[in-house]
Amino acid sequence: MKKFSMISAAALALTLLVSPAQAATDLPASHGFYDEMTYLVNKGVISGYEDGTIKPDKIVTRAEAAIMIGKLKNFKGTQTSTNFKDVSKSQKASGYIAEAAKAGYISGYPDGTFKPYAPITRGDMSIILDRVFNIIHIGSTPFSDVSENMRAYDAISAMVTGNITAGYSDNTFRPNQSITRGQLSAFMSRALEPKFQNDTHMANSYLRDKTKTYSYTSKQGIVTSTYEYIAPRNGSEYGYMWVDRSNFGSRTLLYMELETKDELRYGYPYSESDLNIVYPIKVGKTFENGLGEIYISTITGVNKTVDTPYKKFTNAVEITASGGDKYYMVEGYGTVKTLNALGETVSELSSVK
Repeated sequence: MKKFSMISAAALALTLLVSPAQAATDLPASHGFYDEMTYLVNKGVISGYEDGTIKPDKIVTRAEAAIMIGKLKNFKGTQTSTNFKDVSKSQKASGYIAEAAKAGYISGYPDGTFKPYAPITRGDMSIILDRVFNIIHIGSTPFSDVSENMRAYDAISAMVTGNITAGYSDNTFRPNQSITRGQLSAFMSRALEPKFQNDTHMANSYLRDKTKTYSYTSKQGIVTSTYEYIAPRNGSEYGYMWVDRSNFGSRTLLYMELETKDELRYGYPYSESDLNIVYPIKVGKTFENGLGEIYISTITGVNKTVDTPYKKFTNAVEITASGGDKYYMVEGYGTVKTLNALGETVSELSSVK
């Protein structure tokens, strides 16, 4: 009996070291949303079922979505009466639904119902997440099945700008399709954690790694660029964005990057956006860019060799502005070097950490 007790204690200790997501019988490490679901389980946002499963491919109902949002926002979830005629106090999700509705995250239908057991669509979930995270968006959506007259249009645009979704490989978002627990976990994890946002970068992307710090040198000094959460200011929401700080001045620059199959642009909160490069990349292709003063820029070279303090790149794209300035862009690094019309270095990548 003593030996059995020791074995049992050891087994119990081992099970306590394993998170519910890791122990789930239907969530192998090879699953596409394993990391995201494990992340949310550890944060207490989602949980498994009594049979040991977590059901990553199960369709999410509107009530379940309210519960997940409620747990994320630390709502009490105490069962209570609601303003929806089909959500009574006796229903498990009533407290979360009531609190989420009061916070303005969810809403019902014109007939006074909430339809708690109906599947929630990708479009409706985008609207809810946009309300929860207040994501600034720039540009338009790149999806062939999302039009400006859709109720979820702005919210889906925010999901793209916030690197919360990249849609499907056929350039669709499928806004009317029901969302699964795994997909919703991915959306929420990306809104909460930059490392998951990297997963939305398209193949051969010119976006930078959001978990790293980039430094650029110039004659004036060093500019350091980091991706971080910016708290609300003067009643305006900001969220995650790139922050440039210099060692030669007090000015801080905040901006976002939006990459679609057609372009990469930089957007400034509650202001303008500037086109940086257009896709597909082809020598001779021109586009307008610049803030205030508009330039006609041309892709003048590909697979260029560019020396920077950080490293030598052999796959740079050269872009020349109508005034003669040039800048060089590299997959995974964005702009690595900028020259003025005289060929003098204005800025260049010096480190990535």
